[in-house]
Amino acid sequence: MPTGNPEPVLGKHIEVRVDERGLDRAIRKLRRLTASEGVLREMKRRRHYEKPSQRRKRKSREAARRRKRRMRRQEGMA
Repeated sequence: MPTGNPEPVLGKHIEVRVDERGLDRAIRKLRRLTASEGVLREMKRRRHYEKPSQRRKRKSREAARRRKRRMRRQEGMA
């Protein structure tokens, strides 16, 4: 029985090229990219069913976090 939300996963593809600097460096870069894209957070969130009330609360928390971050960026530029 599948768990999680049935909504489709949308996003861009993440690609890291391995060059002469080595595999370890490419893995570090991949981890940084996935963290900045929120891939791991999204995977953890989709592991279990999320009730609609929990989803609304989470979305409002995320929006507040984005607003706070945007305000900090604006204060830093001014």
